Amino acid sequence: MGTILAALANQFQALLARARDGDTDAIGWLALGVAALVWLMTRAAQALATLLSPAKPAEGLELAYPPLYTEGFPVVGNVAAFARNPLQLAKRAYAQLGDVFTLRVGPKRFTFLVGPRAHEVFFRANDDELDQGPVYGFSVPVFGRGVVYDAPLAIRLEQFRFVSTALRAARLREYVPLMVAEAETYFKRHWHGTDGTADLLKSLSELIILTASRCLMGREVREQLFEEVSTLYHQLDQGMQPLSVFAPHFPCKAHWQRDRARREMRRLFASIIANRRKRYQEIAAQAESVGQDPQQALEAAKEVDVLQVFMDSQYRDGSRLTDDQITGLLIAVLFAGQHTSTITGTWTGLLMLRKPELVTRVRAEQEQVLYDDDGCFKIDYDALLRLDVMHRCIKEALRMYPPLIFLMREVVIPRTYRDYVIPKGDIVVVSPPLAMSLPEVFADPDRYDPDRYAPPREEDKRVPFSHIGFGGGRHACMGEQFAYLQIKTIWSVILRDYDLEPVGPLPLPDYSAMVVGPKPPCLVRWRRRTP
Repeated sequence: MGTILAALANQFQALLARARDGDTDAIGWLALGVAALVWLMTRAAQALATLLSPAKPAEGLELAYPPLYTEGFPVVGNVAAFARNPLQLAKRAYAQLGDVFTLRVGPKRFTFLVGPRAHEVFFRANDDELDQGPVYGFSVPVFGRGVVYDAPLAIRLEQFRFVSTALRAARLREYVPLMVAEAETYFKRHWHGTDGTADLLKSLSELIILTASRCLMGREVREQLFEEVSTLYHQLDQGMQPLSVFAPHFPCKAHWQRDRARREMRRLFASIIANRRKRYQEIAAQAESVGQDPQQALEAAKEVDVLQVFMDSQYRDGSRLTDDQITGLLIAVLFAGQHTSTITGTWTGLLMLRKPELVTRVRAEQEQVLYDDDGCFKIDYDALLRLDVMHRCIKEALRMYPPLIFLMREVVIPRTYRDYVIPKGDIVVVSPPLAMSLPEVFADPDRYDPDRYAPPREEDKRVPFSHIGFGGGRHACMGEQFAYLQIKTIWSVILRDYDLEPVGPLPLPDYSAMVVGPKPPCLVRWRRRTP
């Protein structure tokens, strides 16, 4: 304890010195700390009384609130434990209290639902019963006003419909050749020569932003503006810090850069959209002038990407998305998939490469599915859907190391589970890494075993909401199939062209990040295969 206090004192002194030197970020952190201390002191008495009081019947109902879990000192104990490692805190609470419990962290009540049966309360609820908006409001400065979590529920659901349209099978079929081209180009450029060593996490992060920019943001961004947009995306990403969750508009360098990047992204996409519309008008006019069907010519000329889908989308009242809303939705879709696909693709490789017999089976499947009778290698949408062994490898990596440790909603209408009622205002939480490591759901859960999903075992199908790596029910991830196609494409190209072996021990998860991936570096040794 003394060591911790000494370290905190040293950090405070360093922060104070930076503030005296005029460092605006340090001044801001000190101001936030003082404000937080004052707030904590004013709430301490009320929180202490709540923590020490027993669960009481809810108003109008003969049901109790879920049991409270507390460790350490009252008021601050859960806060400290949550800050150190929220997942481990949830695991300890589950071990003691079972599949439903509440953690009070500061003024907030987080009620956890653990296991397939409890998950039904979360995943079967409507959005007007459990609402995402208040929980993810910190994303508004990045996504923009009137977009996703800042939009009224009815508008938000329509925007989700636009995203769903952009990720339907017919669209995905068109995206696959773009993914293949990006993967082949990337590895020829960066993994050149006969052999070498690469950081798999870094390589996949770079490649996935390339494929995402081409499929989502369009040809213009990929071919002409990629470096600029990539820099702006990085600034937006860095502007979503743990501090941002509690104070999204706090005056600090990361937030200032985030806001500037958001304005610049809007300007860039407004220009791209205007240029596309002008070009389409010229094409339609040219077709009409020579007696052709202008609408047919226009449809043939349209770009194949998510940006175009959003440009063509209409709300139910006939209005179209504004340029700012289009920009915000593109950013939201990119944020939803960039880190998660990178992390899951990396874990898939790190785990699969440690089982050589599994790599042999994946390659055998590739030879059967991706090569035609003339020995030509071809990746297309239908072929990727038939890569069952690889699909299970990805799914198992996602089960063991899901990038999102908590999925959250705010209770709008009280929910009941077993003999408890979860009151309005609680944040209800489902934890994929906790739930998908339960031995009663997945046998020997700490073992990487992709065959658990193959017949006759099919452990994920015995009970609904067992595997929740992509959510489930009403809250299933719309980008699930896009992510699988992207990761399958990348690993099909890698295993076709390279032999790989892992370097060093399996990395540990980095729970200090908002989206949890392996701690870098994630080194692999590669050797180019001879045709």
